[in-house]
Amino acid sequence: MSEASGQMTAQGPAGARLRVAVEAPRHTSIAVLLDYTCEHALAPGTLVRVPLGAREVAGVVWESAPSAALGRDDPAREAAPKDLRAVRAVLDAMPALDARWRAMIDFAASYYQRGLGELALAVLPPQLRQIDNGQLARRIKSATSAAAAELGQAVARPVALNADQAAALEAFFAEAGRPALLHGVTGSGKTEVYLHAAARALAQGGQVLVLVPEINLTPQLEARFAERFPQHLLASLHSALTPAQRLRHWLLAHLGRAQLVLGTRLAVFASMPRLALIVVDEEHDASFKQQEGARYSARDLAVWRAQQLGIPVLLGSATPSLETWQRVQQGRYRRLVLGSRIGQGELPRVRMVDMRQLLRAGAGQRAAQGAPSGAADDAPLAPPLLDAVRARLERGEQSLLLLNRRGYAPVLHCPACGWKSGCPHCSAWRVFHKLDRTLRCHHCGLAERVPRACPECGNLDITPMGRGTEKLVEQLGAVLPGARIARIDADTTRAAGELVRQLAAVHEGEVDVLVGTQILAKGHDFRRVTLVAAVNPDGALFSADFRAPERLFALLMQAAGRAGRDAAHAARSEMWIQTTVPAHPLYAALAAHDYEAFARAQLDERAAAGLPPFTHLALVRAEARDAAPAMAFLHAAAAQLATLAVPGVRVYPPVPPAMARLADVERVQMLLESASRPALHKALSQWLPGLNALRAAHKGVIRWAVDVDPQAI
Repeated sequence: MSEASGQMTAQGPAGARLRVAVEAPRHTSIAVLLDYTCEHALAPGTLVRVPLGAREVAGVVWESAPSAALGRDDPAREAAPKDLRAVRAVLDAMPALDARWRAMIDFAASYYQRGLGELALAVLPPQLRQIDNGQLARRIKSATSAAAAELGQAVARPVALNADQAAALEAFFAEAGRPALLHGVTGSGKTEVYLHAAARALAQGGQVLVLVPEINLTPQLEARFAERFPQHLLASLHSALTPAQRLRHWLLAHLGRAQLVLGTRLAVFASMPRLALIVVDEEHDASFKQQEGARYSARDLAVWRAQQLGIPVLLGSATPSLETWQRVQQGRYRRLVLGSRIGQGELPRVRMVDMRQLLRAGAGQRAAQGAPSGAADDAPLAPPLLDAVRARLERGEQSLLLLNRRGYAPVLHCPACGWKSGCPHCSAWRVFHKLDRTLRCHHCGLAERVPRACPECGNLDITPMGRGTEKLVEQLGAVLPGARIARIDADTTRAAGELVRQLAAVHEGEVDVLVGTQILAKGHDFRRVTLVAAVNPDGALFSADFRAPERLFALLMQAAGRAGRDAAHAARSEMWIQTTVPAHPLYAALAAHDYEAFARAQLDERAAAGLPPFTHLALVRAEARDAAPAMAFLHAAAAQLATLAVPGVRVYPPVPPAMARLADVERVQMLLESASRPALHKALSQWLPGLNALRAAHKGVIRWAVDVDPQAI
């Protein structure tokens, strides 16, 4: 082996037989582990490059044993060492991935039904698959040298905890072997508890992993941790990093130089040899579930990893997921309560605006004017809510308006023939964006100029239907002259650093009315906001997704938490809800800030309906250019599962999902349900390996995948 590059001869002497995990899906003809030879034994966890067919691919040594130790009954491929191909290169400039990391990958691959090497290589920085040993050594030297220069000399003074925070922290460490839910109302100081918990772990020489659901929440939390721990190196891991940055930060964590690692869901797989504490902030957030490739739950893997290592894990939320809440009720998790806001802040008063009366009045007025009965109401807000916003303007306070729909209008419509701006490639409408006069599909990315006339009948009077954040800002500008109105959503924050810049303007008092999507609902400490309003939240109440009410309640409660954080304004802080169902139990629980009542009612409904967390689900999805082959494939798959006769597993007929077509690909899915998690996994492990052969018999099926514990059905 060359010292500089780690290259090995293609047919070296068979000194050792290695079992290597390569990047291949689980349910293929490629074995989970492939055998190779090497001039000498390599430690398990070593990164290598090996031949696979005509290609050279990256791999991870999973097991290493002399060939004589492998008997006839060994599950490895039957081949004498002289018949095996040799490892091409070894990346031993960095320490091998340890047994605890490999155990997590092994568990995750098995639980989520993915290939071992497929998952192991997918969660490593992509550049590790592209550089040689010499380049890796130089990257390590550069990263460690720069890291040493970044450390500060100042010692930050910790903030004193209040009684609730101190009690929660002591209870957390008193029984560190059981996962803990830090259940604190918005603004109750959960982050300060995280910081104090991290300080204890760092003082003992450990590393700390902090997971957040979205990239947007990382800068401010990073700043808090960096300010508190200037003498400890912090590395961030999320998809907004460049490949070089991701490799550098990952190496610092793997080498143990970064004592603090903060990132989104992928960071749960970070290699951290001295990991001593895991924190999952906003643990209820659906963003912790990966929706493509290996569909894992970072929150659930964080809990598993902590229990495997015997270290404490802290899950924080004002609105815990129902799965977590049920585990608290069962005694499997502990609940640590922060029941009041810090700094004498108060939760806002919740007020309902009954839109039925306003809609009826608007319909009558339009009829009297001869306007079409279906015409949209052009009022930006209900009059009492608009008056409340004006009152804030007069007092120099801020208002936040939540409308979880970007663009100007969800759809363009022709009143003459009924044409709507559907996407030709997806089962979705193209959204009208007025600023650049485009119709955009928010699913496949298709963007086209707005047509001058209806494409079907030529009518020049095509009109927008509904309202998005762009239109709301325009309407508010007309009725609130002189008000400084800002919009924050995915469209206005695309440029690097733009979100940070806009949030800084809000904090500096340069904005009077802030309009945005759910990006504004969580994690932000807006001290001047005294009014939060949900403009149109009712849609989720009638969704076919059984999780929609849970997500709506969390969104609204988190949004309400942006108001009343400053004691000087807390008494007059309000949360307004524009709704056509003001008596709905969800809104009643929200008005009382009563998460427990909401969770109790939801769990009762789910228990009666046999839904998670009282049952366990898996989805098998198939995709094809035409729905017929995908449907036929899943019907055949269901018949094959029936022959296995695994008791306690129910299979529902295959159906199209809500988004049946995406980017010209038709999608069909089939649901498996069981009250027993072991029974469901037994069925999956016996059934799924045979589906590739079944797929070959159904020409036209592009791909199929399984989603264990799906978050969207």
